[in-house]
Amino acid sequence: MGAMELTHLDEQDSARMVDVGHKPVTAREAVARAEVRMRVEMEALTAASAAALTIYDMCKAVDRAMRITDVRLTRKSGGKSGEIVLE
Repeated sequence: MGAMELTHLDEQDSARMVDVGHKPVTAREAVARAEVRMRVEMEALTAASAAALTIYDMCKAVDRAMRITDVRLTRKSGGKSGEIVLE
């Protein structure tokens, strides 16, 4: 597969706003994996929040009333509590 062109950058590699009003609503998922003796759910929640904030920043000129909602843990395995499936 060839390299994808970044269409949201101008000739000076500066980000530019694009109209995404015609695109359908999509879901985003962030996953964190680690082989350490600590909890990784905070890293996963941080990654998901950072992704949502990035999308907000790109779209705020179009819709200032948009909201970031439903950032939550849906599944976790390992650790003292074992597997947790919340969805």
